[in-house]
Amino acid sequence: MSKYLFAPRVVLPLLGCFIATPLAYLNAQGRSSNVNPGGSVILEQGQRPVTIHPTVEAMDKFRKESHGQACHHNCGGGSNNLSYHGGVGGIGVETAPKVYLVLWGSQWTNNDPSGEAQILQNFYTGVGGSSWNNSVTQYCQGVASGTITCGSSGQHAGNPSGMLAGVWADNTTAAPSKPTQSQLAAEAVNAAAHFGNTSSTSNQTVQYVIATSHGNSMSGFAVQWCAWHSSTSSNYGNIAYTNLPYMTDGGASCGANFNGLGANAGITIVGGHEMAETETDQFPNGGWLDSGGSENGDKCAWISSGQGASAKVTFPNGSSFPVQSLWSNAFNSNAGGCVLSY
Repeated sequence: MSKYLFAPRVVLPLLGCFIATPLAYLNAQGRSSNVNPGGSVILEQGQRPVTIHPTVEAMDKFRKESHGQACHHNCGGGSNNLSYHGGVGGIGVETAPKVYLVLWGSQWTNNDPSGEAQILQNFYTGVGGSSWNNSVTQYCQGVASGTITCGSSGQHAGNPSGMLAGVWADNTTAAPSKPTQSQLAAEAVNAAAHFGNTSSTSNQTVQYVIATSHGNSMSGFAVQWCAWHSSTSSNYGNIAYTNLPYMTDGGASCGANFNGLGANAGITIVGGHEMAETETDQFPNGGWLDSGGSENGDKCAWISSGQGASAKVTFPNGSSFPVQSLWSNAFNSNAGGCVLSY
């Protein structure tokens, strides 16, 4: 397995383009203001890089400083399309994605004022087969590194119905009050065991969403980021997982009332962002990223007007949820752009 595939990137502006430098460390506090604040960072030494979901304020600052005031909320990710980065052990996308939701810790008991546990279950239940999630199916694995358009080649990311494969209320003991990345990774491995996914094959197209309760989140939440996804090694193979804090605790920084979509909008905007990024870059950074290290969700985060603005969408089962747009290489005659359906 190549060390490069798990290496974070430092991204530097040069002549108006983004240049990726592998094998250099980057912390979440030290990112340049004219580099997309979503992307790969090291949060804990000894752990693999995480791909962070930026706060509303971080994206506002980036768009104003790199594109000008006129593009404050309405410029998406530019025309820099995603390309394939070779996969990790041959895995770059989730060809038949399954989501396992873990409500971690006894702190969840009688402590869910926004109803986030049920909202997340309803969202993951309905999202499969939606036109919103369908944009991930243009991306694939089993093709050469640097590929931008898969066509009929390779094995494509999937968008099946019934993506929610299980929910585990792991509430016999308390989760750490401010869990570290290594503790979150360990809980993802525990979840794999709980759900019986105890081989590398069974985890090749699976993601574990580790949701922490009201008042119980990792340091950095709503200040440096709203959520992030990563992977960890285990006796069960590589495990893809998301750190999903109690989103309404982050207020407007993490989507409360974003674009007039309601106080709970951030729950599914951020949850959907992380899910779609894992589908297209399951074990960061072996999947689909642009030359600055941004994934399909990063490039379209927190757009409030114009093409790709966050909106409420309806899923095949009739449920409706606020979501952000996702980057599509195929949009606008392959020039690329942020889309809410595909």
